[in-house]
This record gives sequence, structure tokens and C-alpha cells, in this order.
Amino acid sequence: MSSSLIHAAKTLRPLNCLEVAGFGRYALIFLNQPTKVDILKRLWKKAVFRASVDGATNQIFLDAEIQNLVPDLVSGDFDSISTDVLQHCRDIGCKVVTTEDQNETDFTKCLRLVSQQLQECNNKVDYIVALGGLGGRLDHTLASVNTLYKAAKLSSAQVYLIGEESLALLLTPGKYIIEANTGFEADWCGLVPVGQPCLNVTTTGLKWNLTNQKLEFGSLISTSNTYADDQRIVTVETDQPLLWTMGIKMTLL
Repeated sequence: MSSSLIHAAKTLRPLNCLEVAGFGRYALIFLNQPTKVDILKRLWKKAVFRASVDGATNQIFLDAEIQNLVPDLVSGDFDSISTDVLQHCRDIGCKVVTTEDQNETDFTKCLRLVSQQLQECNNKVDYIVALGGLGGRLDHTLASVNTLYKAAKLSSAQVYLIGEESLALLLTPGKYIIEANTGFEADWCGLVPVGQPCLNVTTTGLKWNLTNQKLEFGSLISTSNTYADDQRIVTVETDQPLLWTMGIKMTLL
């Protein structure tokens, strides 16, 4: 890896949030999708700000294993949250915000609110984790990915999307060093040009690297890739927004 790339690149450690001794401050957004209790509890414990979206709040207060988790913010159009749970949130002092605009998803609206709350409280975070946005209905997954594209206008923090057994994040144009060596990473990873072609993508550290490669749907996309060696340090340089996705070993949680 060249020293010029190291100095110019942004370093990301996507699964740092799962490490017991992980560094960095993050906010957690819990989305409305069935989620394994173990990963929710682990992420909840270390988050400095916690928000739940609409029906996700049902799981927090109705699941006997996690009834002691209290969100800082509950938001949504409230078409899927239990009436009793919503009232309970108000009774115990959660900040409850109704977001009725149907032109945006509850995830997008919650991300905006979380960013505003963090700014108002001068509560700085290094990244935001959204749990539950991958898997299940394909249209919901695509809507979550679309929110990643909107995120740059809503928050200065990197947003990581975690669901089932994978993670996704959006790489805006630039150079990146991705550390995939926390021990929680599965073997597969990928680079997907969602929305528009990427005309010039170069990587190192992958089994099938790209060199000044064009990625676009209908032609080449880099799915089912893997890491070149056990160091699992990947560099990516892209000229257009590019989705990075990677597997998670949920069995370790």
C-alpha cells in the first residue's frame, strides 16, 4: 500500500461497533425489522444516543429479554407501533416525534431527527449504526440503501446499515482504507454501483481486485468477492458513490 494513499484516504472500520474494546462514539437507530436480541443488546449498550423507529419499539418493550432498554428518541408515522407501547414511551419520558411525511421513509426521517438532536446537545459521534435495514422485503432494503445516499446531506457522520448477516455503507467519491479484521467479518464482500455507473474504481486487498475498472448494472459489478489475505485491509478508490457490503459472522454474537 503506497504511503500517498494512506495519507490521503479515509480509514473505516465498519464492525468496530461490535468489538468489546471498540473505539469511537456512535448513535444507534433501531429499524422496524425482526432482529436478533444479542446484536441489539451489544449495540445498545455502547451507543451514546439510541433511537427506535415506529414498530421496532414494540420489540424493545414487549420482548422479555430486552424490556429494560429505553430509547432516547422514538419516531415514525406510528402505523405499526402498538398504542400501548407508544403511550408507555410517553409515560416514561422518551422523546416521541411523529413524522407523517409519506415522501420519505421512517429511516430517513429518523436519521434527520437524530442528527438534529446530536447537534442540539453538542453530542458528537464518529458514526451512526442503523440496525435492521437489510433483509426481508426487497423494496424495504432498497429504500434503506436509498437513505444511505441521502445520508450525506443529513449527517456528517458515516452511516453503517446492519441487517441479518450483512453490512452496507456508501463510499462517496474518494479514497478509503477499510479494516475488515475485527474477527466478526464473514468471508464475502462486494462493491455495487447503485444508481449510476462508477467509471473508475481501483482496489487492493481483494481476491479479485479492480484496476481503473468501470462498474455498472448490465455489465460488471463486484459481488461475491473476498479478501486476499488474513490481514483483511482493503483499499478502494472510486470516482462515484459506491456501495460497500460485507458479511457478518452473527454466530459469534
